[in-house]
Amino acid sequence: MSEQTSQQNPVRTALVTGATRGIGRAVARDLAKDHVVFVGGRSEQDVERLREELSGVGPGTRPFVADVTSDEQVAAAWEPLAREFPGLHVLVHSAGIAPQSTVADAPREMWEQIFDVNVVSVAQLTRLTLPHLRAAGGDVVAINSGSGFTSRASSALYSGTKFALRALTDALREEEREHGVRVSSVHPGRVATDMQRELHEYMGQEYRPEDWIQPEQIAAAVRMAVDAERASAVEVVSVRPSGMR
Repeated sequence: MSEQTSQQNPVRTALVTGATRGIGRAVARDLAKDHVVFVGGRSEQDVERLREELSGVGPGTRPFVADVTSDEQVAAAWEPLAREFPGLHVLVHSAGIAPQSTVADAPREMWEQIFDVNVVSVAQLTRLTLPHLRAAGGDVVAINSGSGFTSRASSALYSGTKFALRALTDALREEEREHGVRVSSVHPGRVATDMQRELHEYMGQEYRPEDWIQPEQIAAAVRMAVDAERASAVEVVSVRPSGMR
């Protein structure tokens, strides 16, 4: 397919943050079948590695190399994509961090960092891309967590951001109905990713990836939201380990 979009038959586009690992990677691989995927990541090397993997799959990819906490880097990564494509059909927020700490041990810097990555950056990237999402009648999908509904010991930092992200997406959903933008919140339980391995290490537990949800199952939930007929909206999806194998 040409690098330039056709005005008669515009290609569908999807920006996926955190696309170089875990859930974001699975989502990017799935959407690449029928979208030009803007591969989001902090490392140019990791972004290019995934783009190479996806070469020849679907209509192609573009790089979106930026630290999501840097408005300058995000704007610089978005500007050439906004010039090339007339609209953004899908925005998937998958970038995130999950430091563990008790409230007693968490300094201000930990709170500021996790809220910046998991909440403020989501709001700012959404704000930046909303004109293109509105033009395309697009979808915003936030990868939230089961921790966006409940919290437990040592998870105040992470759960705090996920509760806040749920509030953000709930408000955005109502604000954007009149503009034709749908907003979905996907809440996975424990998923077999690097983040899950790190959590198990923190808890001193054995990590068995086969015990948990595979990232492709979360990508399937994102696909369900994106492919829903325009007369409907998949607003909240909770995907939990079944305990059955």
